[in-house]
Amino acid sequence: MNKSYKYYDFIMALFVAVLLISNIASSAKIIDWGVSIFGLPLAFDAGTLLFPISYIFGDILTEVYGYKKARRVIWAGFGAALLMSVTFWLVGVMPGEALWEEYAGQAAYDAILGGVATGGIVFASLGAYFAGEFSNSYILARLKVATHGRWLWLRTIGSTLVGEGVDTVFFVVLATIFGVFPWEIALSLITANYIFKVAIEVIFTPVTYGIVDFLKKAEHEDYYDRETNFNPFSLAS
Repeated sequence: MNKSYKYYDFIMALFVAVLLISNIASSAKIIDWGVSIFGLPLAFDAGTLLFPISYIFGDILTEVYGYKKARRVIWAGFGAALLMSVTFWLVGVMPGEALWEEYAGQAAYDAILGGVATGGIVFASLGAYFAGEFSNSYILARLKVATHGRWLWLRTIGSTLVGEGVDTVFFVVLATIFGVFPWEIALSLITANYIFKVAIEVIFTPVTYGIVDFLKKAEHEDYYDRETNFNPFSLAS
């Protein structure tokens, strides 16, 4: 039977908000703090500042509510991101007002928000999100059963190492193929994104522990995916 939860919808809303904001930021700016590792500049798209939080939410959802509940949230995020992209595309192809064309203009729109709406960045973002989030959730759910609920840090960091790796490589490679990023900075983006995302997961581990402990007590839930159907295309909860 489906249980009623106090905080599940709230976490879903935050997850989707983080996903949408980070997608827009990724298209808007490439950040370079002037730091290099072995001569490789650690430049990254601006969405990387916030996007790792979505994996923390994914860890929390899977750990407390189970893979099936996390799967619904992942699909909600996917649908919201797709709707955002279609909306920005539709706005982009509509004629602009004369005064707006003077102080902003179509070129400025295409350079920033156009990236969220064009095929390359949309395909790269949604494909990477789908593969990365489900990899993260699946591995955490499996590890929880295998470790009998012990060593939460091992599950959150271990699943992030795989999930963020899949997400980062998918996104940068696909976006570069579609011309969003130049090939000259592809390796730098992959390296910087991956290091930064995993570091965020490690740094926020104590926070994850606190939230998970609070939710398990508040929701009276600590789900183990022992007989779960892990098909990512199912929406059953």
